[in-house]
Amino acid sequence: MTAVLRLENIHKSFGDRDVLRGIDLEVREHEVVALIGASGSGKSTLLRTINLLERIDDGQVWLRDEDISNPRVKVDAVRARIGVVFQQFNLFPHLTALENITLASRTVFKKSAADATARGLELLDRIGLADHAASYPDRLSGGQQQRVAIARAIATNPELLLLDEITSALDPELVGEVLDLVRELKAEGTTIVMATHEMAFARDVADSVVFLDAGVIAEQGPPSEFFTAPKTARAQAFLSRFMA
Repeated sequence: MTAVLRLENIHKSFGDRDVLRGIDLEVREHEVVALIGASGSGKSTLLRTINLLERIDDGQVWLRDEDISNPRVKVDAVRARIGVVFQQFNLFPHLTALENITLASRTVFKKSAADATARGLELLDRIGLADHAASYPDRLSGGQQQRVAIARAIATNPELLLLDEITSALDPELVGEVLDLVRELKAEGTTIVMATHEMAFARDVADSVVFLDAGVIAEQGPPSEFFTAPKTARAQAFLSRFMA
């Protein structure tokens, strides 16, 4: 399958702290890659470099055949090709659920109001929130807000979807409804890179698991191998805490 994303020797530091130390990764079309690792291992920073929210210090980031780490690249054009959902919902509080979902379609992609609205209503129905189109974020539960955030991220059919610990801010009883939506996206062939602490979900849904440790990929492989027979001592110690 075609590589949607290629990371080559990615380095990123903040001051004298090396956060990413030579990351090489390829994500193919329709693949779900789960980034796991302890807090501070570099997962969120890696996602932010892919979406150009953080500029890398060395290496290259390729989105299909374009080097998007090139300083001359048009950042907004790149971000229009990538959907992102963060830990916090980041919905615009002054916009309704429907308006949040349709904002990029109308303002970035210049879709007509009718087309954007039709797509937004379709997505709201799909995520079980058709009755909340006119609701503002403060009238939605955390799980509902996160589902709206995911719908907003996929409304423009991005080539790549980045999910950064999207359940970490949710109450435990709301986690399932958000992860079920990600399962649906996988079933539809969405290309996804997700940082997660949901080990059981990564085991069941990911095509590849990438274990980050202190800014390097310490281990990588299919979930069936990684979760049953991790090769490195660091991965073994990590899984003993999370899978106990």
